Amino acid sequence: MASPPNVIVIGGGAAGFFGAIAIAEANPNLRVTILEASQQVLAKVRISGGGRCNVTHSCFDPSELIQNYPRGSKALRGAFTRFQPGDTVGWFDDRGIALKTEADGRMFPTTDDSATIVDALQLAASDAGVRVKTGTAVTAVKRVEADTPKFEVQLRSGEVMSCDRLLLATGSSPQGHRIAKSLGSKIEPTAPSLFTFNIPENKLTQLAGVSVPVAQLKLTVPGPDPSEKKAQTKLHQSGPLLITHWGLSGPAVLKLSAWGARVLKTSRYKAKLSVNWIPNQSLEQIQTQLNQAKQDAPRKQISNHRPFLFPQRLWEYWVHRAGINPETRWTELSKKALMGLSQELHQAAYEVQGKGVFKDEFVTCGGVSLKTVNFKTMESKACPGLHFAGEVLDIDGVTGGFNFQSAWTTSWLAGQAIAESLQP
Repeated sequence: MASPPNVIVIGGGAAGFFGAIAIAEANPNLRVTILEASQQVLAKVRISGGGRCNVTHSCFDPSELIQNYPRGSKALRGAFTRFQPGDTVGWFDDRGIALKTEADGRMFPTTDDSATIVDALQLAASDAGVRVKTGTAVTAVKRVEADTPKFEVQLRSGEVMSCDRLLLATGSSPQGHRIAKSLGSKIEPTAPSLFTFNIPENKLTQLAGVSVPVAQLKLTVPGPDPSEKKAQTKLHQSGPLLITHWGLSGPAVLKLSAWGARVLKTSRYKAKLSVNWIPNQSLEQIQTQLNQAKQDAPRKQISNHRPFLFPQRLWEYWVHRAGINPETRWTELSKKALMGLSQELHQAAYEVQGKGVFKDEFVTCGGVSLKTVNFKTMESKACPGLHFAGEVLDIDGVTGGFNFQSAWTTSWLAGQAIAESLQP
């Protein structure tokens, strides 16, 4: 009796597990093996969302969903019509894992524990008969014959494994990109995507932990020639803003970092940032409110009477940054000083001097060029039998569960195609 076809999945992360499960469940006759270089599988799932695992996002319209992907939106449009967040919710619900939606649309397991998701994936893989080999690094892959989709997978141990189909789900690992390139794929240059902005301003960083619910940001990134204004890149985002020990973070900054990933890398993470701390009011409305405060509390010190509902420390910081003595009484505030304070609230200017890391949830843009992949099957156009899933591809999303969703979608599509191609 002939042995069953072999499928090897390189990478034991979210995409690798989800793809392996999809393959094995759709075609139980296959022998599916996950190879993970490290000793622990699903490491990124474990730390996602501060250990709670931001599984997906409650955006169920593919046309809206793709707007959260700086790279990959066009290719994902069709993919999301076949497997989108609603399907992810259903997949976990079928396995007894309920997800909940938070105010910003992020979806987490109701347990608020990433171990719930890790355990569900490992149990589903075990039930489907998927073999998992940890501490098994792949050094090279080669086609057995040019006209057949069979591969030989070389391990660091010296062992060679053969397979009939290969799913590459190595994340942004350089080794994964090298393997893809050796099999004919074009690799787009990589760059960090989600990161915080380093702003070395002592008075600002002393406010670490202070946040505002909505701020409007404009980032101006210089081109190769800083004097050439036409070469500048200008990006806009709005959302919650958080002050950190290094500068600024929060969803608004993280979205800017994603959309500006490539140009910021080119500029060595130097840029000009404008912050509108009160975006729901015009400059004139801010001036009016400050004038009203001047009339309502003329004898009070400016630092002790704030006309906006923001933390006291933040108000004192704005006063200081506008060059106003905090002991100045409102009645003593000149028109020029009032205008300066208004400008500080409406259009504060900062110099971004570098990037930080957004917790441990690093995301990278770049990877396998999407032009070289058939997004109906996630199969390489250059190498039949080779499929891709997850962050090995040049796809990245903003923060909020979107990167996991692209991993679930691409690995599910790859899994269905691989299973179908090996039906007896």
